[in-house]
Amino acid sequence: MTFSEVPILYSYRRCPYAMRARMALYVAKIPVEIREISLRNKPAHMLQVSPKGTVPVLVLPNGHIIEQSIDIMLWALQQHDPEAWLDVDVTQLEHWVVLNDGPFKLALDRYKYPERYPENTQDHYRPQGESYLQSLQHMLQQHHFVLGNQPSIVDVAIFPFVRQFAAVDAGWFAASPYQKVAAWLSYWVDSELFAQVMQKYPTYLG
Repeated sequence: MTFSEVPILYSYRRCPYAMRARMALYVAKIPVEIREISLRNKPAHMLQVSPKGTVPVLVLPNGHIIEQSIDIMLWALQQHDPEAWLDVDVTQLEHWVVLNDGPFKLALDRYKYPERYPENTQDHYRPQGESYLQSLQHMLQQHHFVLGNQPSIVDVAIFPFVRQFAAVDAGWFAASPYQKVAAWLSYWVDSELFAQVMQKYPTYLG
C-alpha cells in the first residue's frame, strides 16, 4: 500500500462531521488532499483503511489512520493552533461533544427525516432537539461563544449540527426564542472559513 506525501482526507461536503474536521485542518494550515466521496460508491482505498465506511477519515503520510472527526480536529490543532481553539477545559469539550453527538444528533435525525421514524411526527421530534438549543442559548447569553468570548474547538465541533437543525424549518428557527443561538450560527455560516471549507470538489471514485 502506498501513501500520499500529504494527508488524505476522505470527506463528504455536506456531512457535519466532515465539516468540523475540514475546518480544523484549514485553520491549522495543514495541506491535505481532499477526496470527496459518493456515499453510494465509496472508494476501495477508503474502505481498505477504514472498514467502518463513514467520513471523515484522515490518512497520514506515515500510514496512520484517524477515523473520528474529533480526533482529526485534535490532531490538526495539536500540530498548529493559531487561533487557540484548544485553550479550553477538556471536560467542557467532552461535555458538549457528548451532548451534540449523542442525544442532539439522535433528535436531529428524527426531526430532519421524520419519514424514517413514522412512529411520531416531525413536531414531536423538534422539542427533543430544543433542549439542546436551550442549553446553548443559556451559554450564549453569557458570552459571544459557547465557552467564552473567543471561539474554540467546541463551537466548531457543534455548529454544523445546529446548522442542520435550523435548516429543517428556517421560518420556525428565525422566529424561535433562540436568537443568541441564531446570531452565533450566522457568525460561523457567514464566515470566510466556512466558505473555504465548503468549496466543491469532484467526486473521487478511486
